[in-house]
Amino acid sequence: MSKLPLKKHSLMFAPMEGITDITYREVIQQLYPQWTTLSTDFLRVSSVGNYPTKHLIKHFGKSAYENDDVKNKTIYQILTSENALTSSICKQLNELEIPWLDINLGCPSKTVVKRHGGSFILSDNSLLTKILSDIRKNFKGTLTAKIRVGFKDDLLFERNLKTIEELGFDGVVIHARTREQLYKGRADWNYIKQAVEILNIPVIGNGDIWTKEDIKNIFEETNCHSVMIARGALKSPWLAKAHFLDQELTVNDTANEIQSYFNTLLEAYQKASYPESRILKRFKGLSRYVFDDLPNGAQLKSTALRTQSIKQFFANIASI
Repeated sequence: MSKLPLKKHSLMFAPMEGITDITYREVIQQLYPQWTTLSTDFLRVSSVGNYPTKHLIKHFGKSAYENDDVKNKTIYQILTSENALTSSICKQLNELEIPWLDINLGCPSKTVVKRHGGSFILSDNSLLTKILSDIRKNFKGTLTAKIRVGFKDDLLFERNLKTIEELGFDGVVIHARTREQLYKGRADWNYIKQAVEILNIPVIGNGDIWTKEDIKNIFEETNCHSVMIARGALKSPWLAKAHFLDQELTVNDTANEIQSYFNTLLEAYQKASYPESRILKRFKGLSRYVFDDLPNGAQLKSTALRTQSIKQFFANIASI
């Protein structure tokens, strides 16, 4: 029986490398506490030695670790590979009483794949079994895996799902694309529906969830337990608020949300002593989708990506 501490139809803010560090998550928690869970970006498991305990807590976020309410809604994600010291890191996280650990089996990076990690593991069921079995033996908290439907194809999809369930995982997050597809085309939610039909553990849907309508549709079409949102959460970090409070945002509402979002992030990044160059780089990354719902969104995005200073960036925001 799964012990997934998640109400049905929850909305989960996905882990994203270089974005969902503790400072960013604190802002999301402050502005949009309606997100059911938040996630760390992945911690890459080393093959040469253990991380100090201090580093593991820093990755989770000291403020999150010391606040039980935030701690219990934060998922710790790791990215491992064939020769990494996975058992050891899981023992450490277990000793720290991290409540929820997620295993990244979806990363499509060429470097990660070359080391037989991330989505590559889905191409070898015996390797998947070995790695996940070791993790389950050494981590006693809530345990999930975030997967794609396969590496080059979907031939092992059902077998991999059953392996995850049989090894005692508490749920599975499915990004409904193969690694080969990267982020191209449309995510095929039929794979999520298929997983729901064959598994007895909760299935969390992921892929091309951009709007309130998409949330409604994926629940209706797949009967998945909950959803995890990545690019859609970057486009509309306020999506969980709009969904749970049943809000219909006007263009002015969206503009106000964008201004509040970037103003709050600036304060947080400055308080955390991020240099301006790093803040500006982060803001440009966050500008990829956030302007899409505005009539002049393409121009705003183009200008944001070409700005040379924080002052210029906010002048662009003020022109919305």
